[in-house]
Amino acid sequence: MAANKGFAPVIEHESETEGRRSGNRDGDFGSDTSIGCCGYILVVLSMFMIIITFPVALCMCIKVVQEYERAVIFRLGRLVTGGAKGPGLFFIIPCIDSYTKVDLRTVSFDVPPQEILSKDSVTVAVDAVVYYRVQNATVSITNVEDAARSTRLLAATTLRNVLGTHNLSEMLAEREQISHSMQMSLDEATDPWGVKVERVEIKDVRLPVQLQRAMAAEAEAAREARAKVIAAEGEQKASRALKEAADVISESPAALQLRYLQTLNTISAEKNSTIVFPLPIEMMRGFGMQAAPTHSAHL
Repeated sequence: MAANKGFAPVIEHESETEGRRSGNRDGDFGSDTSIGCCGYILVVLSMFMIIITFPVALCMCIKVVQEYERAVIFRLGRLVTGGAKGPGLFFIIPCIDSYTKVDLRTVSFDVPPQEILSKDSVTVAVDAVVYYRVQNATVSITNVEDAARSTRLLAATTLRNVLGTHNLSEMLAEREQISHSMQMSLDEATDPWGVKVERVEIKDVRLPVQLQRAMAAEAEAAREARAKVIAAEGEQKASRALKEAADVISESPAALQLRYLQTLNTISAEKNSTIVFPLPIEMMRGFGMQAAPTHSAHL
């Protein structure tokens, strides 16, 4: 009984904290640990039966939980003072005590793909991964029927609610910020259940096929427009360079002949089957000067 009195203030303090956190009377567990007169009689009878059947009764009284587990014990339907037991050995009274093991390891689960209508009226399918762990074994048993299932359902709802306030471009570009916002919202909601949400990751954002085609066509058109602009800029720079080259060549007639010979050398190197007959430009000028007087005479 002295041990029970020593644990009572701690349990009362924890129950008051959890009661304020959850906002209902379920948080007041452990404030009244009395099992009544009939309860004490049953405890005495059970202890008497354990003594009579000793040491066979030890197999039913001594239980073991692993390092990553805790045992929440109920005696005649009431939570036993002292909180969750473990890790290691703990003692229960057969036929009176019942216990539930709680795994404290981090658990991950996939949120099923959710059909979400974004802020700019685009329907997308989004799925995510949630990592959580139980940080208070007692609260996870007494405050919620199934902490794992409740966390899964809440994660799916939170995913729809959070992503519904963002545009499609924000979903694709700001995944880390959205994941952090979801993690904070889930952690706050599951805190009265004794669950700690450690991480939320958005896996994939799947767009409708028609929207994918439209976005691909838009991206292709943008690339073609940039390519045309770049080609036009190149033509402009090339025309300026050709004009400067023509100005330089016009200052020296010999430079034009050298360019002509260089072109012949290039053609002979690349296309050996092509026959080129060089024709002096002065000869063409002579034919042009002779053709002009003849034409005027006919007139």
